[in-house]
Amino acid sequence: MSLPSPSAEQLHSLVVNPRETHLSQLDLSFEEPRSIRRIWPVRALVAEVRDLVEQRYGDVWVEGEISNFRPAPSGHVYFTLKDAEAQLPVVLFRRQAMLLRFRPEDGLHVLVRGRVSIYEQRGQMQLVAETMEPVGAGSLQLAFEQLKERLKAEGLFSEERKRPLPAFPRCVGIVTSPTGAVIRDFLNIAGRRHSGLSVLLFPVAVQGDSAAGEIETALSLLNASGLVDVIVLARGGGSLEDLAAFNSERVARAIAGSRLPVVSAVGHETDFTIADFVADLRAPTPSAAAELITEAQHRVAERLAAQMQRLERATRFQLLHARQLLGMVAVDRTETRMRSLLHRLEQHLDDLCSGMDAAITNTVRQRQLHVADLATAVLRHDPRRQLGAARERLSVCRARLERSLEMRIHASRADRNTLDMRLHALSPLAVLDRGYALVLDARGGLLRSARQIAAGDQVTTRLADGTFTSRVEGAAPGKTTNTKNKK
Repeated sequence: MSLPSPSAEQLHSLVVNPRETHLSQLDLSFEEPRSIRRIWPVRALVAEVRDLVEQRYGDVWVEGEISNFRPAPSGHVYFTLKDAEAQLPVVLFRRQAMLLRFRPEDGLHVLVRGRVSIYEQRGQMQLVAETMEPVGAGSLQLAFEQLKERLKAEGLFSEERKRPLPAFPRCVGIVTSPTGAVIRDFLNIAGRRHSGLSVLLFPVAVQGDSAAGEIETALSLLNASGLVDVIVLARGGGSLEDLAAFNSERVARAIAGSRLPVVSAVGHETDFTIADFVADLRAPTPSAAAELITEAQHRVAERLAAQMQRLERATRFQLLHARQLLGMVAVDRTETRMRSLLHRLEQHLDDLCSGMDAAITNTVRQRQLHVADLATAVLRHDPRRQLGAARERLSVCRARLERSLEMRIHASRADRNTLDMRLHALSPLAVLDRGYALVLDARGGLLRSARQIAAGDQVTTRLADGTFTSRVEGAAPGKTTNTKNKK
């Protein structure tokens, strides 16, 4: 006889928790073996086992150490949770990962809550995490320490980048809740120590999911307004959860990017936030912030009050001393001394009046001379005088130009007459007037020798008062040639 096969639920209990499963829990009754054999497709078997596992382990807490931490581009987070004897793959989807208040990393001991499931594509059991918190330190404290170390490495806490507060601010912008004791205490102390200080309240939520965004917006708008000289972040004390907005990265970077100095006055004296480390100055309480901002003005007021007290004491002492001296002097001598003093004062007053009159007369005379010099300078630069002088210069230049033109014309005429006379003297016509003639051949060429003509040639003779044409009847070199004239 063979033992019957245990049910699927009994197998699951035996595999998952073998220590708590006893053989007595199995139904080992002797039955006939079944003859029908069931064949499972892989997908169906894995799905069946997954459903059984998810029903049995739908909400579990698992403690272990993170290893192989891998954030995916999709925002999902994958890691392995392990201890000394076993390991379990874990997936934390993007929506749940965004809600974490700390940054998971390898080697961190954590407590994970989720459901056990099976990834069908690999046939691998995994824990689908819903939430996670570190073991030992709280998640908020761990997130605080991680952000603190990261911002410190970036240099946001360095003293070199922090600016001093203005000594005498005209207006202070305070970012806090409009209700509560913080704003009342701040206004009370600021008004008592510096009555001329203006306070601009920017109301925000100081705790909750929207607090960090509202504080970041308030810092940006106060920087852009140009109305305040310094900004104060103020809040009363509270737990680490209540101060979470002032431990956020966006508020820290908004403080670091502020153009104006920022004072952090969050919580009580023993409370420290990320905003305290990034701010230009940390005040233990909001009331202390009001005292620090008005410190210079308050010191001036205290010093002024002390000087006023010293002045009052010195004045009372001088009056008392004068009364004592007056009591020691006789009445007749006092009257004589007073009359003599009055006379000296009257004489000194007369001297002062004379000197003042002389000074006024001298000043008036100097002013008159200065006015006369200015009038002369104005007349010297008068456009009408300059225009008259320019017209005179223009007339003189015009006369000189006309004379020069006339002289040039006369000289040109004389030169022209001389040239005419020289030209006339050199002209052939002048030679003809003395009885000479020019003989031209039939082509108009000048005949210079008798050898150039022959009998029968027609020649033209030009005289001073006209020309005539003739024909040569005979010609011999060196002899006179008779011609027949022809008009």
